[in-house]
Amino acid sequence: MAEVKVSHFRGRQFGGAAGAYGNTTSLAFHLRTTAQGAAANSNSAAALAVDDVVDLGGLPAGFRMDDALVVISSGLTAEVTGSLGFKYEDGENDALVPQDAAYFGAGLDLATAARLRNASSKALVTLPKPARLILTIAGAANAKAGQIDIVIQGELTGAR
Repeated sequence: MAEVKVSHFRGRQFGGAAGAYGNTTSLAFHLRTTAQGAAANSNSAAALAVDDVVDLGGLPAGFRMDDALVVISSGLTAEVTGSLGFKYEDGENDALVPQDAAYFGAGLDLATAARLRNASSKALVTLPKPARLILTIAGAANAKAGQIDIVIQGELTGAR
């Protein structure tokens, strides 16, 4: 199992401002794959394989995760599915908010162009410490170019 990290520009959020704008924040993450099936702009040139964990980027401490939108504008290879969730940057679990690789859903069809909403009925959680948004590949290896954009919506409540 490989861990693939996708590089992102940090200026991808608006929110957390005091006053009239409130604390609602949308964090955008992008996964584009090359014609060979590898994650573009990442630390790996290998095609995404079953059980690979794609690190899409950071989720801040104190972020209450309300919803997820997965926009598959160009699907991956047929049969590719995935789970969308989070893990903590320090690798240590939290007793009240455990890491969950499928927090936003499991068995997501990543091969077909679609807009997928949060596919989970799990209770809302507020991250007690910095975490990473992760996509775990399942079903089949990817062997083609594709594009998946993910928006995580929530509220910045501040670190504990």
